[in-house]
Amino acid sequence: MQINNSENIVFDQDITKLNTGLYIILTTDEDDMRPVYISGNFNKWRTQDKEFLMEKIGNSSYHYKFPHDFEYPQQLLYKFTKGDWSEVEINIEGNRTENRSTLLHTGIQKEHVARWRKNWLPFKQSFLPQVQLISDEFEIPQLNKTRKIWALLPHDYDNSSENYPVMYLQDAQNLFNESAEFGNWEIDKKLAVMSEYKIGKIIVIAIEHAEEDRILEYNVGKTVLGKGQGKKYIRFVTETLKPFVDSNFRTKKEREFTGIGGSSMGGLVSIFSGLKNPEVYGKLMIFSPSLWVVPELKITAKKENTPDVKIYLYAGGEESKNLLAEVKKFQQDLISKEFITDSSQINLSINRKGKHTETYWSDEFPKAIEWLFFQTK
Repeated sequence: MQINNSENIVFDQDITKLNTGLYIILTTDEDDMRPVYISGNFNKWRTQDKEFLMEKIGNSSYHYKFPHDFEYPQQLLYKFTKGDWSEVEINIEGNRTENRSTLLHTGIQKEHVARWRKNWLPFKQSFLPQVQLISDEFEIPQLNKTRKIWALLPHDYDNSSENYPVMYLQDAQNLFNESAEFGNWEIDKKLAVMSEYKIGKIIVIAIEHAEEDRILEYNVGKTVLGKGQGKKYIRFVTETLKPFVDSNFRTKKEREFTGIGGSSMGGLVSIFSGLKNPEVYGKLMIFSPSLWVVPELKITAKKENTPDVKIYLYAGGEESKNLLAEVKKFQQDLISKEFITDSSQINLSINRKGKHTETYWSDEFPKAIEWLFFQTK
């Protein structure tokens, strides 16, 4: 077979060979070194399925051939991505494209992509979550303090009667604050894109950290940092804040719909929250955790009859010297100590170029939320 890349036309001396499968031929106006995948209703919309990696056949052109014995759905629905929904195709104006479709099982289907998303952006204002200040002085009786706490509700919360899963996140100052000193995760924008793409809707409860007492509050027990107040903080989120949220918002209260997460020290206190309360938190989102604080982290098996916990672990290759090794050891300890009985319930994501900054956690956030709450095996 020969392919003329400038015209993107397939030539073959025996055209009848095209009857052995369906060829998808793609051209794009905006190309780079990232690979291109095709995902759709034939592979549960998995975006980095190596089986559906497209072959680059020239400048800005790719193809994929479905085998002759492929089991097609009644109508083939699909999209092109650069390996994730954060990098999905968009139109020339930066808007979402509708699903592509074909009824063909043989022959050639030509497609074209104008642009690709990068780090989930751009986003649409109309899909931004409702950001509601629960209180700027929410009482923390366990610590005799008050704290500012926010709720990010789905954009159409007021026009719906639906109940939603909940993710409790640490360090609210850095989650959606445009004035944050070190940048922010832009979770409001990422939730907007997820809602636009119908990936799923969720309530995020954002808890501001304790400023100069942040490390003290996120430090659990006696560690290399000394004695912390983490146990009391965990009791606050679990015993005080969660019941309040469940009483005042339309939440799915069960553990399988409840998550907790954070980054760095916020990731560490979220680990302990899950280890101590697996009957409350069924989802853990742990980014770049400060595991060095607890070199001998003790993990015990889950309480009897508690279903599997799903844990999304993330680490960057350009963070601290030992972080990757610490995170991998933590993963193995969870399995060996039978806190996780099914290793498929841990998703370890590593960005070799990732640094210890909000920019990389921002990119990882929607991937983690999708896997934790909206993907099944």
